[in-house]
Amino acid sequence: MPERPDRRPSPSAAKRTGWRRPSSPATPPPASPQTAASSPDPANHRSVIDSAVYRDGRRIASPTTLADTFRRLREEPDGMAWIGLHRPTEPELHSLAAEFNLHELAVEDALEAHQRPKLERYGDTLFVVLRAARYLDAQEEVEFGELHVFVGPDFLITVRHGGAPDLSTVRHRMEETPELLSLGPEAALYAILDAVVDGYAPVVEGVQNDIDEIETEVFRGDPAVSRRIYELSREMVEFQRATRPLVGMLHGLMAGFAKYGTDEELQRYLRDVADHVTHTSERVDGFRQALTEILTVNATLVSQQQNAEMRALAEAGFEQNEEIKKISSWAAILFAPTLVGTIYGMNFEDMPELKWAGGYPFAILLMAVVCVSLYVIFKKRDWL
Repeated sequence: MPERPDRRPSPSAAKRTGWRRPSSPATPPPASPQTAASSPDPANHRSVIDSAVYRDGRRIASPTTLADTFRRLREEPDGMAWIGLHRPTEPELHSLAAEFNLHELAVEDALEAHQRPKLERYGDTLFVVLRAARYLDAQEEVEFGELHVFVGPDFLITVRHGGAPDLSTVRHRMEETPELLSLGPEAALYAILDAVVDGYAPVVEGVQNDIDEIETEVFRGDPAVSRRIYELSREMVEFQRATRPLVGMLHGLMAGFAKYGTDEELQRYLRDVADHVTHTSERVDGFRQALTEILTVNATLVSQQQNAEMRALAEAGFEQNEEIKKISSWAAILFAPTLVGTIYGMNFEDMPELKWAGGYPFAILLMAVVCVSLYVIFKKRDWL
């Protein structure tokens, strides 16, 4: 974490560290005609959410433009600027880079966004990327935001992409504790880290409730639960990407306590934040494991349900076949006398047995023999 000097760096210190504040207002690099036509004036753009200059932890100026902030900070040798931006334009970031000597790679990352959480040091400036999260109750889903923080000897710049976190609350909290804010930009960085990590707690609770509901739906046999498990698993992958790197980042900051002379009170605060983020990261890992197991259980239950349905269909088909056998057997039995009666019912004069006295008893007997024989045959084959 960058060391907070008692005064502005001397020329020799600026030469060693590469940090030097221009003596005149910084002029952003010339923009191309297309950029100049499409980008609004940084001084009037609404991306500057709040800009303030502090001395001894107390706000002494609230400039309305970046240029006024630069000028006011130059007038305060022991001051600190805290500039909050939301989706800034390229000219705005270039003016900040020129004023505070920000590295071009960090500026490029802040412009493009969609970065992984990381902590990088460029001379006396720290560049921190954080992934904030918040739980949306109505949609029952997790929304992620991205926050870029530049921390220097006498400035802190936040570049926010997305709705979370609410940095106005962080700033108000720090202004209510000037003794903490007087420790410098690293104290404001702590407050931001703490706000991001505290914002994970409602998300964890919301996800836990979702998992409990999903477990109930799984054993209830809700057909739409598989999609919900998949969507929540994807959100947990994003949540894991936001929290896991943060553990290493905070340990990296703590490893530099002695080197950069971090205040003991801030050391305790940062250790507390590290404990919270470690706990959150472990919970997220547990959520992913639980969702994997739930998905396996759901697949097993679906397979069992399908097997039961197939078995029921097979049993129904077997019963239907048995009924068809019985119907076919009785149809065959009844067909035999019908055949005999039909033959002897034909209107031909030249037919044998027509004038035989025993013809009728013989026909009846033949019908009975055929019917009994068919019945015995079908009975032995369990068709009846």
